[in-house]
Amino acid sequence: MEDHSNPEKAHSPEPSKTHAVSDVASQHEGTTSRRSTAIAEWYYDTVTQVVLLGFVCFMGPGLYNALNGLGGGGRVDTKTNANANAVHYATFAFFALFAGPVHNYLGPILTLQLGTLGYALNVAAYLSTNVNPSTSAFILAAGAIQGVCAGLLWTAQGSLMLAYSTPRQKGIFIGIFWSIFNLGSVVGSSVSLGQNFNSKANSVGKGTYIGFLVLTLIGVAIPMCMANPKKMVRSDGTPVVYPKHPSVTSALRGLWTTLRNDPWIMSLFPMFFVSNWFYTWQFNEYNSALFNIRARSLNNLVYWMAQIFGSLAIAALLDQKRLSWRRRAWAGWTVLFVMVFVVHIWGYFYQREYTRASVAATPLKIDINDPAYVGRVFFYIFCGLLDAMWQTTVYWLMGVMSSDPATLAHFVGFYKGIQSAGAAGVWRADGEGLSYMNIFVSTWVLLVAGLICAIPMIYMRVKETNQRSEELPSDA
Repeated sequence: MEDHSNPEKAHSPEPSKTHAVSDVASQHEGTTSRRSTAIAEWYYDTVTQVVLLGFVCFMGPGLYNALNGLGGGGRVDTKTNANANAVHYATFAFFALFAGPVHNYLGPILTLQLGTLGYALNVAAYLSTNVNPSTSAFILAAGAIQGVCAGLLWTAQGSLMLAYSTPRQKGIFIGIFWSIFNLGSVVGSSVSLGQNFNSKANSVGKGTYIGFLVLTLIGVAIPMCMANPKKMVRSDGTPVVYPKHPSVTSALRGLWTTLRNDPWIMSLFPMFFVSNWFYTWQFNEYNSALFNIRARSLNNLVYWMAQIFGSLAIAALLDQKRLSWRRRAWAGWTVLFVMVFVVHIWGYFYQREYTRASVAATPLKIDINDPAYVGRVFFYIFCGLLDAMWQTTVYWLMGVMSSDPATLAHFVGFYKGIQSAGAAGVWRADGEGLSYMNIFVSTWVLLVAGLICAIPMIYMRVKETNQRSEELPSDA
């Protein structure tokens, strides 16, 4: 018979059960807390943020490169595309000067987000002309706006990528970013290949442009998922120092001060200038000129896949701890020198077989089933390897010259501005109908000149250090 004489005693939980429930709750709270801490540590890790930064460029410039890599932006007429690229790079070179103050006002997240909008607009312009060919002027206008947006995007990207890494991580961080960035081109090329695999036409359909537009719009939202760099700590325990960009006048003064304090950066200017020059010949004078759309799409896919392997391979070489900094620099330089001559001697034997006039008179293009295709697609793979190795080495050389974020911001400013000026010039030359051979030879000569001009900087500026040391050469 139950005792109801003391209701409180009758209905109160047993002490052992109370303690058990309390212990379970405490363990649950502890597990949740540890899980939350682990997620926060992962989120604020510099590698995680470099990956997210890579995906921002995956959806923007990466997909733009995939579209551009089809030759003519996927169109039969390459002239409009060439002129749009000229406008894009010209506005990019000019408005990059004003991107710093805008970035200071808006912050890195919103700056990246605005930068991606221009790439979505560019795809929308190509979709519009695919539906209504009379709207080609939209492509030119979109190219100009995209240039302004590109200045914003790359201003934030360059400083973030170099500020996140410790001295010993510079090469691998560049490699991680470059691989993810180029993965955007791989995915974009895969979309194009899937959409056009059964087509033997010479231009893409609107489904390809719609797919690209959806992906670029997804990319607009990615910066909102990124952490504030002021709350982050690098892997060596030091805080991420993300510098404020100067005003236009201060930026110009800062560029002059950088040149005065470290004039050896000027020996890299020719490498900067040619770093986007070769795209014109590869995309319009080779891929678009010789192949039908499904072959162009497959070429584009393997080209950007090769870039991933090229970037990781050269990054691994440049981060070899067994070698001194100067030996790493010479090793990278030697690889580039060999690749430049392998690619361009090989390419010369193809280029001498055709001209603008012969291409215009021959509407039938090379298909993936043609015997002539095999050697030419392997050549294009080597073009992709060279591109990635060149860009990664240029970033590494800038990083090894200084570990100061403000100085690196100026270096990146020089790089993107001079790169864009060179690209604007060669795309305009293509739009004006300069011969294929002249553009090919100019590419070869400028690449070699860039390597030769870099020799004094490597010899005088990159110091021999203890091979076990991972400290950067001094900034003196």
